[in-house]
Amino acid sequence: MTTTKTERAAPIKRPLDGVLLFDKPLQLSSNIALQKVRRLFRAEKAGHTGTLDPLATGLLPICFGEATKFTHALLDADKRYLATVRLGQRTSTGDAEGEIVEQRAVAVTADQLRQVLAAFTGEIQQLPPMYSALKHQGKPLYEYIRKGETVEREVRPVVIRELILQRREAEELVLDVLCSKGTYVRTLAEDIGEALGCGAHLTGLRRSGIGDFNLADARTLPQLEAMDEAQRDACLLPLDSLVLNLPKLELDVIQAGRLAQGQRLGLTDDYPDGKRRLYVGREFIGLGDLATGRLSPSRLLSGIARAAAVPKSA
Repeated sequence: MTTTKTERAAPIKRPLDGVLLFDKPLQLSSNIALQKVRRLFRAEKAGHTGTLDPLATGLLPICFGEATKFTHALLDADKRYLATVRLGQRTSTGDAEGEIVEQRAVAVTADQLRQVLAAFTGEIQQLPPMYSALKHQGKPLYEYIRKGETVEREVRPVVIRELILQRREAEELVLDVLCSKGTYVRTLAEDIGEALGCGAHLTGLRRSGIGDFNLADARTLPQLEAMDEAQRDACLLPLDSLVLNLPKLELDVIQAGRLAQGQRLGLTDDYPDGKRRLYVGREFIGLGDLATGRLSPSRLLSGIARAAAVPKSA
């Protein structure tokens, strides 16, 4: 029997659980990067946390299998970026992809730059850019602007926790930015340029951190391609690595079984309210919500119901 090229190009997918810290290269969208990595690992299910534009590089955590249940934890986490900003030029998109629409002389002193960066540290107000994936009436804003339409947007608060000048070379700044979710670094670059009186746009963006994850621990596509399957699998972080910021709560097998059946557990210990990561022994089983001494299931791993289920009367 002859094997066709199509059959050879379709490797058998496998169930796989874990988190890969991936260093996304330039010019690839987050979705294309995800699909390349997914095919390389032959994973049945995969998703990424926190989209990066094609012109941005850096840390893109990719979740396989059961880990996709906990991606929301990173969507809400702080992000760290290394941003390259060109002073003296404004573009139509706020970054290097757009056309230059204005040029101004740059006469910015070190003291003036220091004062402006300090003014943009802390809670600030941002107007989301038209060239963004933010949705209006079910469509991303960039679809409107590509048709020449502008949508009225509202400013919203974001937090710039750190804004550090790494270096300055003539009209170029390199900034280390630690910010809250929802921050547009492109808009930050434009606003800094306006405050300096010369205009600016973003020419480079590299994400170096998300929550407690660091780019130094990420793998590139060439590195992954050079590995065999066992070596690639060894790069995966465990499922609970996404939620280590949450308090830990240990249950016994019977409690886990009841929780898997959707029941609420009454806990005798005086625990504070909030979300908990749950374990039976050393095994992570998912998340629960604790309120006034009652624990409810939030997101449990699929195998828990089968492995730990007990009769409701138990």
